[in-house]
Amino acid sequence: MTNIEAANILILATDGYERSELRVPLEELRKRGATVKIASIKTGEIKSWDEKDWGDTVPVDLEAKNVKAEEFDALVLPGGQINPDVLRANEEAVQVVRDFVKSGKPVAAICHGPWLLVEADALRGRKATSYASIRTDLRNAGASWKDEAVVVDAGIITSRSPKDLPQFVDKIVEEVREGRHNRRAA
Repeated sequence: MTNIEAANILILATDGYERSELRVPLEELRKRGATVKIASIKTGEIKSWDEKDWGDTVPVDLEAKNVKAEEFDALVLPGGQINPDVLRANEEAVQVVRDFVKSGKPVAAICHGPWLLVEADALRGRKATSYASIRTDLRNAGASWKDEAVVVDAGIITSRSPKDLPQFVDKIVEEVREGRHNRRAA
């Protein structure tokens, strides 16, 4: 069990992340006392997609290839269409997801972020949710898709869209407090 004030949380993203789906968890988790770092498949800064156009940027703290799951208490996967689609084609990013799933630590994905869980084969036999347009992808990956704000199955947290961000962040905090979960590896 880890209190959020002592937690180290990693957000994995790249250019094209949905602005609110990275910014809200980043700012809210930091406000609650967590240390939050950004990992990406490139160095420097990554640019958001803000509803209909490119938005602001956030600095990258470390490259995906250098991530060690044992140094963090949870992983957050923001959505947007571009971000998870690019990341799921990158083996280093997918390996980060696999490592966190294998560790039993909380993994939280919102909107199109569950595409990374699909690629890591982490949803087979689990309940999950996502943005409605990718529900068939989750079902085809073996998930039992639910139309709910937040769905949790063995510490894997999924959420639908930016409107669900308050519940999503609250569930991340709750799952970090619960600690590791026994589950099959991806």
